[in-house]
Amino acid sequence: MSPVWPRLARRLLASTAGVILVTFAGRRLIPVNATTQGFAYLLVVLVVASGWGFVEAAACSILATLLFNFYFLPPIGQLTIADPQNWAALFSFFSVALIASRLSDAARKRGMEAIKRQDDIERLYTFSRAILLIDSSAPAPRQLAQKLAEVFGLRSVVLYDRRIGEFHRAGPADLGDSQDEIEDQLRESALNGTFFGSSQHGRAIVAVRLGSEPIASLALEGPGVPDSVLQGAANLVAIGLERARSQELSQQLEAGRQSEQLRIALIDAMSHELKTPLTSIKAAITGLLAEPDRSSAASAELVKIAAEEAEHLQKLIDNAVELARLDTARIEVRLEIADLASAARGVVESMRQEIEDRPVEVIVAEPPPPLPFDRRLVSLAVKQLIDNALKYSPPGTPVAIQVGHDGTRAWVDVANKGGGIPAAEQSRIFDRFYRSPSVQRRIPGSGLGLSIALRIAEAHNGGLTVASQPGETRFRLALPLTSPAGAPTAGP
Repeated sequence: MSPVWPRLARRLLASTAGVILVTFAGRRLIPVNATTQGFAYLLVVLVVASGWGFVEAAACSILATLLFNFYFLPPIGQLTIADPQNWAALFSFFSVALIASRLSDAARKRGMEAIKRQDDIERLYTFSRAILLIDSSAPAPRQLAQKLAEVFGLRSVVLYDRRIGEFHRAGPADLGDSQDEIEDQLRESALNGTFFGSSQHGRAIVAVRLGSEPIASLALEGPGVPDSVLQGAANLVAIGLERARSQELSQQLEAGRQSEQLRIALIDAMSHELKTPLTSIKAAITGLLAEPDRSSAASAELVKIAAEEAEHLQKLIDNAVELARLDTARIEVRLEIADLASAARGVVESMRQEIEDRPVEVIVAEPPPPLPFDRRLVSLAVKQLIDNALKYSPPGTPVAIQVGHDGTRAWVDVANKGGGIPAAEQSRIFDRFYRSPSVQRRIPGSGLGLSIALRIAEAHNGGLTVASQPGETRFRLALPLTSPAGAPTAGP
C-alpha cells in the first residue's frame, strides 16, 4: 500500500475529530449562537486547509456544514438545505477550503523552492571554495570532477578537457554501456557548445565555456540539477580549469626564472672560485717561460705548483657541475656501508687549500657504527657545511667538526665562531638562492650550498638543522643508522 493513503486517513480522522470537538464545545461546554459557531467552523476549516490541503479541508467543510445545519440552524435536529442560510454556510466553508488550501500550497511550494535555491547556492559556494583548495598533487580536471560529484551528490561525472583531449571521471558509478556515444557527445559539446540531455537516465551534457568559447564539456548523471545550477557549476569548472592553467604557467615561468638565476649564480661562483687556481697556474707558467735556463729543481717546483692548481681547478669544475646537476635533477642515492668519521676527515683533507691556516679539527667523541650512506653525496654535503663555516666566520677562528650518534642517527656537526644568523632568517637559509641581505655584497656565494646539503640529507631520510646565536653557529647533518627499505645498497 502506498504510504500516501495511511497519511491521508490519519489527517481525515484528525479533521473529523476537530469538527466534532468544536461542535461539542458549542453545544455542551460553552453554548453559543449560530453565528459564533459558524465562525468556529470556519476557523477549523481554515486551519486544516492551510496545514494539510484541499482534500482534508473539503471533507472538513462538508462535515462542518452537516453538523452546523443539524445542531445550530432551525429546525434544530433536522438535516435540511432548503434554507438559504444552509447554502450560504456550505458555500462559505467550501470557498474557505478551496482558497486557503490553494494559498497554502502556493506558500509551501514557494518555501520549498526557496529552500532548494538556498541549498543550490550553498552547494555552488561549497564547490567554489573547493576549487580554491585544489593542489598540484593530482591533475586539476580530475579533482574538479571529484569535487563536483561529492558536493552535488552525483552518481557520475565526466569532465572532458578539450585542450589536452583527456576524460576525467568521478563518482561511484559510470555512465552505463554507451561510453563511446557519451564521449562523442562530450567532444561535440566541447567543440560546438551543444547541449545533450536524457531525462530517462537523469543525464545532462553541457559545454564549459570561458567567455563565449567552449574549452571543455561536462557530463553529469544523478538527481535533477536545475539548468541555472548546471550552468553555474560549468562556469565554476571553467574558472577552475583556467586557474589551474594559470598556476601551471606561473610554475613554468618560475622554473625558467630560477633556471636563469641558477645559470647566473653558477657563472658568478665559478668565475670567483676559478680565479685563484688560474692565477697560480699562470704565474708558474710565466716563471718557466721567463727563465727557461733556471735549475731543474726550481722548474720542477713550478711545474708541481701548476699541476696541483690544475687538479684544484678540475675539482672546482667538477663541484660546480655536481651542484648544478643536484639542484635540477632527482638525487639518486647509492648506499654503501661506510664510516662517517672517515668520510668527514677525508673532506677536511681535500679542503686543505681552502682551509689554509684556519684551525679545523674533527672530533669523534662516540664513533658511530658503520652505516649506509652515499659517500660521494654526503662528502659533498659536509664540504658545503665546512665551506659555509669558513666563509661566514672571521679569519683565524676555529671551525669545529664533531661526529657522533644517538643510537638511531649518526650526525656531523660543523660549528664556527661567526656573528650568528638572525632568528628571522634561520628558516630561510635552506631556500635556494637565499642569502642574507647583510652579506650579499661582502661575501661571494650562490645561495645553493645549504639547499643542496639539505636535499642530500633528505634523500638519505635524514635532516639538516641549524642552531645559531651571536658568536656561534652550528649545523647538524643527521643520517639514519639503518638504510631505508628498498634503497639500493652497494657492497662495502
